[in-house]
Amino acid sequence: MRPMSDLVEVRRAGDVSILTLRRPEKLNAISTAMERALGSALDHDTVRSSRALVLSGEGRAFSAGADVTEFQDRDVAAILAYYRDTGAVYERFARLPIPTFAAIHGYCLGGALELALAADFRVADETAVFGLPEVSLGILPSSGGTHQLVRLLGTARAKELALLRERLDAAEALRVGLVTEVVAEGGALDRAVELATRLAELPPLAVSLTKEAIDALGESSREAALLVERIGYAALAQTDEARAALDGFGK
Repeated sequence: MRPMSDLVEVRRAGDVSILTLRRPEKLNAISTAMERALGSALDHDTVRSSRALVLSGEGRAFSAGADVTEFQDRDVAAILAYYRDTGAVYERFARLPIPTFAAIHGYCLGGALELALAADFRVADETAVFGLPEVSLGILPSSGGTHQLVRLLGTARAKELALLRERLDAAEALRVGLVTEVVAEGGALDRAVELATRLAELPPLAVSLTKEAIDALGESSREAALLVERIGYAALAQTDEARAALDGFGK
């Protein structure tokens, strides 16, 4: 197993911190170790002293989502603990007092889409593909994705993505408001850093308080949505259908 510090790279570009998911051989599937590494990265001095943050993925994809092969033998308590911990990391990312960007290329599926939704802005290149495949595995999005999707897309479109398992390409994601901007292949990270640098030049307190004020408008329903997601996931993961789907996914 790779050291956690190798799974999320932290670097700096001026006043912007850049976090890179680094498990390219698995399309940056988010394992427990990577989730913990991301949590540690958020505490890094580089992040704490920066004025904006960009999250990206190494290799052919932003991330293919949670590494569900890890869940096959877990009981309800262990699954709830996992999503409590993962949800806490995603929540910390969402609540950073600085502007955050997800620079997306290739797959951005499941838990990775939920992570990207926790960012303030999403910049995608033309290769980006978005989706929530959880239902096909007998489970459900469990890291805040349902709440964020409804906020961004509305109830009907969120159901299409989650229940019909519709995948969106970059152009459609831009059309429905899932992403902020679409750029040419290979250009998402540079463009996200460019936009982050622009925000980093603004008065930091004004930026932070404006972000907090906007986010506060949707907080009352977010906590309830997270609770429903996590309890529902833990229950579904114990069903025969989910076990069979997860076993098949692992093979």
